[in-house]
Amino acid sequence: MKSPGRTTLCFMFIVIYSSQATLNLNLEPIVHPSILSEHALAEEELLRQKRAVATSGPTAKEYIVEIEISFENTSSLEPIKAYLNNLSFPIQGNSTDLAANILSIEVTTVCRPAGNEVWCSCETGYRWPWERCLHNLTCQGHGGSFSGHGCSCLKRLPPKGPFCQLQGDVTLRMSVRLNVAFPEDLKNSSSALYRSYKTDLETAFWKGYRILPGFKWVTVTGFRPGSVIVTYEVKSTTASPELMHKANEQVIQSLNQTYKMDYNSFQAVTSNETKFSVIPETIFEGDTVTLVCETEVLSSNVSWHHVERHRDIQNSSRFSVYTSILNNMTSVSRLTINSATQADAGEYICKLIIDIFEYESRNKIDISPIKILASEEMKVMCDNNPVSLTCCSEKNVNWSNVEWKQEGKINIPGNPETNPNSSCSRYTIKADGTQCPSGSSGTRVVYTCEFISAHGARGSKDVGVTFTSTGDNPSHKREVHEFLRHVMEMSTVQSTTGISLETSKAREQQANVTITPGPISVSEGQNFSIKCISDVSNFDEVYWNTSAGIKVYRRFYTTRRYPDRAESVLRVGTSTREWNGTYHCIFRYKNSYSVATKDITVHPLPLQSNIMVDPLEASVPCKGSHSFKCCIEEDEDYRVTFQMESLSFPAAKEVNEKQVCYKYNFMGNSTSWCSKNVEMFCYFTNAANNSVRSSSMKLNLVPGKNITCQDPIIGVGEPGKVIQKLCQFSNIPSSPGNPIGGIITYKCEGSRWKVKRNDCISASINSLLRLAKALIRSPSQEEKLPTYLQNLSISTGNVEHEIKSSPGSLGAIINILDLLSTVPTQVNSKMMMHFLSTVNVILGKPILKTWKTLQQQQTNESSQLLDSVERFSRALQSGNSTSLSISHTNVQMKSIVIKTGYPRNYKQNFVFSDSDLWGNVAIDKCQLESLQPGTSIVTVAFPTLKAILAQDMQAKNFADSLVMTTTVSHNITMPFRISMTFKNNNPAGWGLRCVFWNFNLANHTGGWDSSGCYVKKVDGDSISCNCDHLTSFSILMSPDSPDPGSLLKILLDIISYIGLGFSILSLAACLVVESVVWKSVTKNRTSYMRHICIVNIAASLLVADTWFIVAATIHDHHYPLSETACVAATFFIHFFYLSVFFWMLTLGLMLFYRLVFILHDTSKSTQKAIAFSLGYGCPLVISVITVGATQPREVYTRKNACWLNWEDTKALLAFVIPALIIVVVNVTITIVVITKILRPSIGDKPSRQEKSSLFQISKSIGVLTPLLGLTWGFGLATVFQGNSAVFHIIFTLLNAFQGLFILLFGCLWDQKVQEALLNKFSLSRWSSQHSKSTSLGSSTPVFSMSSPISRRLNNLFGKTAAPLALPRQ
Repeated sequence: MKSPGRTTLCFMFIVIYSSQATLNLNLEPIVHPSILSEHALAEEELLRQKRAVATSGPTAKEYIVEIEISFENTSSLEPIKAYLNNLSFPIQGNSTDLAANILSIEVTTVCRPAGNEVWCSCETGYRWPWERCLHNLTCQGHGGSFSGHGCSCLKRLPPKGPFCQLQGDVTLRMSVRLNVAFPEDLKNSSSALYRSYKTDLETAFWKGYRILPGFKWVTVTGFRPGSVIVTYEVKSTTASPELMHKANEQVIQSLNQTYKMDYNSFQAVTSNETKFSVIPETIFEGDTVTLVCETEVLSSNVSWHHVERHRDIQNSSRFSVYTSILNNMTSVSRLTINSATQADAGEYICKLIIDIFEYESRNKIDISPIKILASEEMKVMCDNNPVSLTCCSEKNVNWSNVEWKQEGKINIPGNPETNPNSSCSRYTIKADGTQCPSGSSGTRVVYTCEFISAHGARGSKDVGVTFTSTGDNPSHKREVHEFLRHVMEMSTVQSTTGISLETSKAREQQANVTITPGPISVSEGQNFSIKCISDVSNFDEVYWNTSAGIKVYRRFYTTRRYPDRAESVLRVGTSTREWNGTYHCIFRYKNSYSVATKDITVHPLPLQSNIMVDPLEASVPCKGSHSFKCCIEEDEDYRVTFQMESLSFPAAKEVNEKQVCYKYNFMGNSTSWCSKNVEMFCYFTNAANNSVRSSSMKLNLVPGKNITCQDPIIGVGEPGKVIQKLCQFSNIPSSPGNPIGGIITYKCEGSRWKVKRNDCISASINSLLRLAKALIRSPSQEEKLPTYLQNLSISTGNVEHEIKSSPGSLGAIINILDLLSTVPTQVNSKMMMHFLSTVNVILGKPILKTWKTLQQQQTNESSQLLDSVERFSRALQSGNSTSLSISHTNVQMKSIVIKTGYPRNYKQNFVFSDSDLWGNVAIDKCQLESLQPGTSIVTVAFPTLKAILAQDMQAKNFADSLVMTTTVSHNITMPFRISMTFKNNNPAGWGLRCVFWNFNLANHTGGWDSSGCYVKKVDGDSISCNCDHLTSFSILMSPDSPDPGSLLKILLDIISYIGLGFSILSLAACLVVESVVWKSVTKNRTSYMRHICIVNIAASLLVADTWFIVAATIHDHHYPLSETACVAATFFIHFFYLSVFFWMLTLGLMLFYRLVFILHDTSKSTQKAIAFSLGYGCPLVISVITVGATQPREVYTRKNACWLNWEDTKALLAFVIPALIIVVVNVTITIVVITKILRPSIGDKPSRQEKSSLFQISKSIGVLTPLLGLTWGFGLATVFQGNSAVFHIIFTLLNAFQGLFILLFGCLWDQKVQEALLNKFSLSRWSSQHSKSTSLGSSTPVFSMSSPISRRLNNLFGKTAAPLALPRQ
């Protein structure tokens, strides 16, 4: 037997060895007994494959060499294993003839000291033989248990060997991806390509996987798309991930690189490595079911999946997943299902993932209800004769207990007898005359037998017994009649067993009400539901009451009506102790009440949110210690443990006033913990054996030399380290009985901890926050809300100074108001007054700086407050009064109730003299008549909220005004027109916008939106707004566009319409001129294509300008008169403006083609086809994609114009980007062409006529392209905020006169066009003289080639200084 102080490592070589070589293993210093055995192969195919790797020569033989190495120090073990894992195989022998190859080296057995013993465990893929497990001591409870396949751990090495042996064969279903396109032939297994792939891959697989222990074969099973996914199977014993990686590397090295095999895509699935068990074997509804997945593969990465529900299982109130590793030998994962239902039945998959391996096991469970057969209704005479009641379960199982209960006016107990072999229970009763007095004759008693399984399931059956007194006589009958008559006057009452006492009034509506059977017992934090079913669907009201007569808040239950029944379901997501008690489900029809009763037991258990942990995160030296603490505000009998990974530690209890803390001191004295991050949790377990886990406590173990900051409370840390602590456990003073709340953040700077962020909540407000969280879980929250609101209002006023200095306290009050706004279905005037009193405090001007600090940390707090006020306002019911008014310094509210015959106009005025702001809201009579009688309209105005909501906006957007929110108590489906007037304290500058607060913007943090709102009138210091919906409104400055009524806007409109008139006339003139001179100017192919482009440029711009005017007529600066027409106009403007640019691009490309590709000649029809495809095809594709991508979300057009959207989708870039790219391309082409003309290569000279046409094209492109590009460059500048009015004016001028530019520079600037026009109008003599003249008389046309202007431009385009025109061709 090995010494307990030594560690033994056993491994084996697999060697292919030639008879001419000498095996030389230089292991003498460390080798103890060695065993050399020849390994006979069982399968001929495997032998053939393995021999193929040996060198040529004598027949190679394979040997297995088993070696044992002992170490005095266990630290040597891991380096040796790491060294072996890093070897590459096969290893060639040392002799020159390369006769010996080592195929693999595998560690099989490791013996470690365990106390006074030595435990020898097998590595992955190996087991002790079955006979060795029988004759040696196994390691009990740590993988030592054995089956017919052997065991994994023995308490010593067998003296006569062998070491751990290979396990049974495992078939790995594997896959790998080839990063090549998927050929369709791979779907056909008989194709040549399929066979080629299969042969090449199997050859590479054989060469790679032959190093696996117990390797038998590998075969390709198919291919599927996804590049190319190769699926194949490998048969061997279980291999370690390290060895599998080596095999995969060898596969890739052996495969032709053209296959592009992806090393990171290898996956392996095995299904026979995992033991799956289910407890209990027979499962009933209500049982606690445990599914156990056990494997020798060490990994905590285990997932569970329910096949029928198609979902992964996570920890919840009913499902608990716990995975642990036992003694580094076995992974065990347990899935616990509490209170199983039939919906939980089906197939479950336990999947363990380690590296590329997936170990999967499946098991199917069936869940059935407990079915009980019982005696029929019985009549029993009270004559002292025994009578037996019998209950039997349908399934014969070993029941934990069978209980008998009775319910009735008289108490007649019996004796239970249970026969475990027959699953039946007998209850024998003997009633005598004393138990059945004469007045009780005819009384019915219900006996209930309840079967309880060993795992918590319960099933019951009722047996009704009517007892008759032996002394029954007519007088007794009269007494019974009187008794029944008295009962008939009572309301129908039905218990959990479904017994009802019917009244005469109940004859109007007879109902039998049944309720969820069995007791309900849960722990705090768990959920439960109760279903109550009535066999009559006609009722006036359904509600739930507590035993104290308090109605349960209606959001906890739902009611549904069916043709033959009705049901109400009470659902509680997070139960608290307040739910402990008896609850009544009540169906009321007129004066008839049908009632079902259920008892609910809620066991104490702290909610996770109420467990305060310390630390949230901390650092500790590797060999230091740190205390963990979990505290709650109650002293209950809990069992508390701390858990880290698979380790569990007991907790020490400490009571300090009302606070109870549980502690554990962690010692980081192990080198294995160093430089690791660990998570600690504390578990609270109650008497019902239910547990709750705290939030995590993170511990970073760091080397001591890195620590610079040290504090006894905060802890230690490295430079730059940031940690968080609960404020009550920090340096801030706090009382254990009334702790502060929130989180404080520290940062290690230099050698000291400094506060980086303080979100602490004062003790008084923290107490209010805890009460608010408890209130929203209470069954009677509506009854408690008024008192709580009053206390909140008083407390907030008393601690205003604390809120002013604490962003955390301010945030807590906002959270409280948000929670409370979800509670009420009806709010009275007093509740509204207290609510707004609290709002008034936190919106005070002294607290605005605190708001700014808070919103730097959390961006949606102001939006959350506004949403809370709106929700609370919608629930306001003013009672008998038709109007209500509440006024504070920082908030005012006014409301009315719509009464029948009282549809007068709604107009409310708000004046805040301290802020010098006012505003009013008006709703006309027509809108009021559409509301239901009893509807409340509530308007709340805030003078300071605007500044808070605007803190994340640019200051230039801010307009000082009220925020007014108007709500209606009933849902409105139709558009609802509302008018508002705001005082504007910023009358100068750019225009103003009417906006509302859209809670859905900015990832649901909220933002101002102008949809459905527009400015109706601006009059001095007031601005009137109209909107077609209700919410919170205000006004904003609009620096990106002028005010519709401003002088600048009027000026821009005048320039636009005058310029567009000139532009349309100029374009029409251009088309007329082209039609007149067409035959004269299109005599060569270059001129022909040039004028084709000019005509299409002019036509496209003409149509675009026409649609521009149409768009202006269907939009009135506020909203389009026709949304469809606006979308159509935007589409066509976009399309035809793009066409202008793409025809300019066509013109440039044609110029480039004619000068650069001189020897290449393309037909005229081909050139036209290309030109029209480019000129209209590309714009059409871009326009269609733009409208298709944005219009379904209704963000294709702008809100204030029929043009591409910028604010929401940047759709305008679909025009600007192509246009500016074309400008750059054409300018580049122009430069290249001019250079080419000035320095022509030999053979590159075009004809004189071609040269003239090229010059005209160059001039057109050189002038028009910069003009068009400059126009839309200024246009892009106008969409950015803060731009100057100069950009608007320049863009409007250039855009309006584009048609004039095309007429002048694209058409009339062409000398051939001029000459053709002169000839057309009988001026040929003058034209001829003009063409030969060199004088510059006053009669020279300004655009002739010999004019001073033209001469300067000609010089720019490569002409000489001589003022001679090109000769006509």
